[in-house]
Amino acid sequence: MLSLFTYINKPTMPLLSVSRYAQLRTLTRYYTTQVHTKPPTAILLTNMGGPEKSEHVYDFLHNLFSDRDLMQLPFQKLTARFIAKRRSPQIVEQYNMIGGGSPILSWTRKQGEAMEKILDKISPETAPHKHYIAFRYVEPYTHTALEEMKADQVKRAIVFTQYPQYSCSTTGSSLNELYKQIEAHQIKDIQWSIIDRWPTHPGFIEAMTSKIQKKLDEYTPEEREDAVILFSAHSLPMSVVNRGDPYPIEVASSVDHIMKKLGNKYAYRLCWQSQVGPKAWLGPQTSDAFKGFAKNGRKNLVVVPIAFTSDHIETLFELDHEYGTEAKELGVTGWKRVDALNDDPIFTQAMADIVKEHIDKNELVSKQWPLRCPSCTYQSCGNTRHYFTHQQQ
Repeated sequence: MLSLFTYINKPTMPLLSVSRYAQLRTLTRYYTTQVHTKPPTAILLTNMGGPEKSEHVYDFLHNLFSDRDLMQLPFQKLTARFIAKRRSPQIVEQYNMIGGGSPILSWTRKQGEAMEKILDKISPETAPHKHYIAFRYVEPYTHTALEEMKADQVKRAIVFTQYPQYSCSTTGSSLNELYKQIEAHQIKDIQWSIIDRWPTHPGFIEAMTSKIQKKLDEYTPEEREDAVILFSAHSLPMSVVNRGDPYPIEVASSVDHIMKKLGNKYAYRLCWQSQVGPKAWLGPQTSDAFKGFAKNGRKNLVVVPIAFTSDHIETLFELDHEYGTEAKELGVTGWKRVDALNDDPIFTQAMADIVKEHIDKNELVSKQWPLRCPSCTYQSCGNTRHYFTHQQQ
């Protein structure tokens, strides 16, 4: 077809009639279109998302507190509206302090675009690849991603959670919502598979270790010797932990692999942030940890957002503004926050490698995915697992 296209654009054009030339051009466009409209292999990037603008904060909070996979509240519909309305002004103020909105969508797009390019090179047989974004609590919602995939005539889709460590309240909730929307939209012609966790993938561990080492290198040798690495992950209600959620152990596994790659040369602790409400949550809280270290005279703390792959309010406001300011007031003069992975080339390469390895395994789900928590009673979890594990390949 390339030779045909070259031929009809040569100076010998006058030898062809105008009508014949038009026919050949139409034919060329037709075949070219056929070549370039092969449905892409879809990579669906799932995450909680964040409001890009202050006017989106209420909807984000309302959706968050309405999610029964995350928390179960009495009279949840009414309670969610009440909490969202009450907390919105404070959260808007926090977003204004970090630029007016969450950058998570922007970073996810950059990550997805970089991943696509690498995948097209290392997995040409499944090219072209295209990323889609399915946020749980804000646009682009899951149904929005499905509509885009339908428009692109996608036949093969890989769900790629952007939570490295699995939790029923995060990845589990996103997958339950995906199943719900697949059923609602009667989508029957897409073959799905799932990457549901990757807490110890070598590329992820390398990317995190590299970021931590760069921050440690900012200290003098004496300061570095005294530094404590404080890994901080989003906490979970103890009711979820006691149900058998694997998140705490998977976060701890990530930490263990990173510390081994660092040669186990530094003192460290794993802490938990972003608790909401009066109920018991997984601890120790990050805020209590740095206050305790400050009281004990520790001045050099390296804080690592271990469960977040891109910057958002938990890193830019909670860790940087809220905790960072208070820690320095308490005498922690060497407070440093490790940069989020964002579009770091090591990380985007790791993303592509994770997808490529998944494709090569030719499996629908991981060995862990079908296993429900020992005390799980949610029918939605059972329905979702049955759907994705019983597809016909």
